[in-house]
Order: sequence, then structure tokens, then C-alpha cells
Amino acid sequence: MFDHYDIIIIGSGAGGGTLAFGLAHRGLRILLLERGHSIPKEPENWQARSLFQEGRYRTDQQWIDQRQRQPFRPSLYQHVGGSTKVYGAALLRMREMDFGTVTYPEGISPAWPLSYGALEPYYAQAEDLYWVHGDRGEDPTEPFAHGPFPFPAMPHEPKVWAIAQQLSRQGLQPFSLPMGIDRREGGSCIRCSTCDGYPCLLDAKADAEVCCVEPALAQGNVTLKTGVEAQRIITEESGRRVVGVEAIAAGRAVYYKAHQIVVACGAVNSAALLLRSATAQHPRGLGNSSGLVGRYLMKHNVTKLFAIGWENNPTVFQKTLAINDFYRQDGDAPIGHIHLMGKHTWEMMRSDFPEWVPNRMLQAIARRSVDWWVQTEDLPDPENRVTLTPRGEIAVTYRPNNLMNHHRLTQRMRSLLRGAGFPWVIARPVGLATLNHQAGTCRFGEDPKTSVLNLDCRCHDLENLYVVDSSFFPSATATNPTLTIAANALRVAERLACHPVSMPAIA
Repeated sequence: MFDHYDIIIIGSGAGGGTLAFGLAHRGLRILLLERGHSIPKEPENWQARSLFQEGRYRTDQQWIDQRQRQPFRPSLYQHVGGSTKVYGAALLRMREMDFGTVTYPEGISPAWPLSYGALEPYYAQAEDLYWVHGDRGEDPTEPFAHGPFPFPAMPHEPKVWAIAQQLSRQGLQPFSLPMGIDRREGGSCIRCSTCDGYPCLLDAKADAEVCCVEPALAQGNVTLKTGVEAQRIITEESGRRVVGVEAIAAGRAVYYKAHQIVVACGAVNSAALLLRSATAQHPRGLGNSSGLVGRYLMKHNVTKLFAIGWENNPTVFQKTLAINDFYRQDGDAPIGHIHLMGKHTWEMMRSDFPEWVPNRMLQAIARRSVDWWVQTEDLPDPENRVTLTPRGEIAVTYRPNNLMNHHRLTQRMRSLLRGAGFPWVIARPVGLATLNHQAGTCRFGEDPKTSVLNLDCRCHDLENLYVVDSSFFPSATATNPTLTIAANALRVAERLACHPVSMPAIA
């Protein structure tokens, strides 16, 4: 049995949820499929032990690390709103230089097939949709914008303000980190410490469920089905078009039919779904005539820095400051982005330290630490990829690259923090399981031989199959991807609505 829709969107995160919002007012009958359910409002939303030690709300998926030949549980959240339910809400635009070729000592980050200017109007829409707070003109690498941020920047607490002054004395230009938080007039944000990495009990974080899915459902023409895990996408007999989705819900097979189908499951799961959907006409998987589905997986090179001083750090809402002085290409200087994380508790730190470090020591570190996120670009490598095992399990092969640049930036920041009055700066690299910024497995481009998707994020090989999450990225850049995913989803929504596809027969 098939239910019929104009458009099926698989996944309700920054890509799928934003796309549903962008299409909802156009009178189309839209089905939004989500593997998980809405995260319940409960005390555990704000309990560090529950989230960071017990893994509450994390996916139950097990993937295979092909290099280590062992399974691992990725740090992903498959609920309505996707991983935006627990993200840190840092919403930055890509820099203009990110859309061109960037050369590193260890390789090249390729140019994008469209310009910053083509995406700029949609960045503005996404900033408004996701309540972005910031100040134009503070960021030394800020790209042009046709207007101010929708809301003023989150003010710094005294400790953070003092650090900003210390960094300024060392020649830097720290700026207010653009944040998606409901500090609007009458907004619900209370500037608590349970934001970065937590679901918000007050719906005060600009996540895809609150900002996009719920308003889309209110239009009346969008249907959300939760607990539905897409298994494969069905094509018509000729293989030129897709016609439906086969899924599992409550242990049984269900089928849905649509004129157009959009995949937005996250870069790893989107690639896996296309590979699982192989047919006689598409033996290597849907959209995979180029052999590139699943290849060029990127996740950013990331190190956490815990800057420890003699005094306690009383900051509650810490994630308000960022540094982009090293983003510009200037000789052989390292290139990357740095920002504060939410204030870490010892429970949050536990997985970053060896087991032999006692909890009491972590508690002392957490009381005194100021917590930083150092992020640089990893380069697209075709051997970093997503595949399926003979048993159908998702396998991830990933070897970090461009590490010279990352290590240099990390060391530079450690030196600056010592100069700012922190005698101890502990560095902790972020491993494979943390895939917050996964991207690149279905890159877009103009040449079907070197890309999976065209510039509208439609598969070159199929007339009505789209991928609208970070899979389309041809490079990772060094900025957080969420705002770019959302901006692109709004761009694709316009194109989808203008290209109706007639309903083919199911083979």
C-alpha cells in the first residue's frame, strides 16, 4: 500500500527541516519522514551525567570503523530536528574565500561551483529563521551582507570580556560569536549553562524542530511521521526517476510514493541510503554513475583546549566569543576558526581524559577552565568514504589529513592563552565518533563525472531525486556548517517548487 505525496523529505534536521519550512507555504502535499521521535521534555534534558556519560538521546546506530576494524557508536542524534536539538547553535556564514580554491602545504581545498553572492540572500533568510544574534563589523573576515544580524549579539560575561581584552592586547580581533538563541524581546532564553550539547527544555535554542518543523506542520499540508526508518528508495522500471520510499515502522514494512524525493539524513546516512537503493539500472547505488557516492567524507579537524588558571571561572553562558584572525590566508600562517564552547562540567570532560584521571581532579579542572574549540579544514579525499559491508552495515573509512595546519593553529592558540594568563592549557583532539560536522559524500557540481548532484542538489542520474544536507559540500571550509546547510535548503526549496515532476508508474 502506498500513500501519495508531492514531495517526500527523509530527515528533519537542518537540511530536511529547513526544506520543509521553505516548501510548506507553496500548497504542496509534503511528507516528512524521521527515523526517531521528538525528544521528550524531561529533567534529563539538562543533566550532564545523563547526556555526556550515559549517552541519553544519542543514536543507537553502530557503524564500522574500517581502519580499526571495530564497531563504534557515532555521536549523532536522530530525533525530530536532528542533531540541531543538541548542537551549540553557532551559526556562521562561510567566508567569501571559502568559495574559491584554498591552498595548504598539504593539499588543496577545491572551489565551490557557485559563488558566495549566490548564497548570500539565503544566508540572510536563514539567519532570520534561526534567530541569529551577532554584530556586523566585529569579525575581521566577515563576508559582505545586505543587512545587520536579526538580533544583537549575546553579551559577554565578565570573565569572557576580560579574556577578550587580553587577546586584543596580543593583537587579535576577537568578536561576538553569531548564535541562534531566543534572546529576542520576550524570548525564552535564560542564559543557562545547559545549552551547548543539551536539548533545551524551554525551546530557547534555534533548532530545526522549533524553528522549521513545527511552523511547517502548522500550515496543514505537511505531514510528519516519526519512528520511520527509510530502507531504500524505489525507482520506476526505466531507472530514470524515483517513485517512492520503502521504510520500516513499528517493525513492519511501509511504502510511500511521491513526485519528488529529497534525502536529508546526514552525510553518512544519506550516502548509505543511496548505496542501499541499488537496482539493475543503478548497480552501484542511486546517483552513483560517477562512483562518488560516499566518497570525500569530511568532518573537520578539531581540538578542544581547556585553559586553566588559578582562579575559578564563574561564567554560566560562556559561548559568546570567537577568533577568526587566522582564517585569512596570509603567507604560511595557519588557517582556521576558534570559538568558546559552552562551560564544561567534569561530566562533559570525562570522555576527553584518560580513565586514570580521577573525577575529583576533573572537578578541579572544570571549576577553573575556560573551554575552547579549535577547528580547521580537513581536505576532501576520495579514500575517506562511506560504504556498506556485505551484511549491510555502514562502514566509515577516514584518515585525518591537513594536520600540519591544525597542529600549528592549536599551538598558536595555546601560546596566546598562556599570554592571556592561563598557565596550563590542555589539548584534547576530537575523534572519529564525533561527526557533528560530517559533509561531502554527495558533492555537487556541473560535471556528472566528478560530482553526484547538480547545482540544484538534484542527482545527475535521476530526474527527481535530491540530497539536501551537508552531503553536497565539495569542501568542508573551516566554519560550522549548519547555517550553510539551512541557507542551501531554502535555495533548493525555490527550485524544487518550480520543477514539478509527473507521477510515474511503479515497476
